[in-house]
Amino acid sequence: MTSNLPEIQITRKLRATRLRLRVEPTQIKLTVPQFCTQRQVQDFLKQSEQWMIETWQKQQEKTGQIDKTLPVELELFNLEQPLSIVYKVQKHSFILDEENHLLFISDRQPEQYLKSFVITYAKEYLPIYLKQVSSEIGLKYGECSIRQPKTRWGSCSARHDIMLNSGLVLFPQEITRYVAVHELAHTKHFDHSLNFWEEVEKHDSNYKDHRKTLKSTPMPWWWGIS
Repeated sequence: MTSNLPEIQITRKLRATRLRLRVEPTQIKLTVPQFCTQRQVQDFLKQSEQWMIETWQKQQEKTGQIDKTLPVELELFNLEQPLSIVYKVQKHSFILDEENHLLFISDRQPEQYLKSFVITYAKEYLPIYLKQVSSEIGLKYGECSIRQPKTRWGSCSARHDIMLNSGLVLFPQEITRYVAVHELAHTKHFDHSLNFWEEVEKHDSNYKDHRKTLKSTPMPWWWGIS
């Protein structure tokens, strides 16, 4: 499942002789020759992923769509109210005061420490949440890992080990749940066949809307720093 990019507009053209990718400020277009197979299209997009991400980010910066102010609050998938963020001089990179819904971030490198907090929080709470969804829908999995891939929201291996992107804690819970359901459904159908989507729909009747939200919601600018 791909992250950080808008949905790619694919157009098949009879006269096209090669695959042509265009990154614009508001969309990404792919022109495909009529004879191209779906597999060739997917392989081409996979090879171009890194270039697309970098070009898309540059386009966003050029058009001034990235507001580089730091957030004063942080909404997380499993909290009823957002955390208020206080940037201050402190020894620790971040301190979470759950009782008072406060997050203290060191002002030395605030954007990096904010991202570090989200990753730490995701590693603690996403595996618990996946276990909960797995139990609810009756689909078992192997191990769960939490990572920060640039181009995927989640994955499921042939051994039914599931990886979730730590950025999922920044979405509303129904979106995080959709990704959990999507990956758990792969333990039954290791493809994106009709049977697979029927399995997803069985456990998330609004999955199409959730999928659309996931694809169209940009991540905060500070999430892109390395």
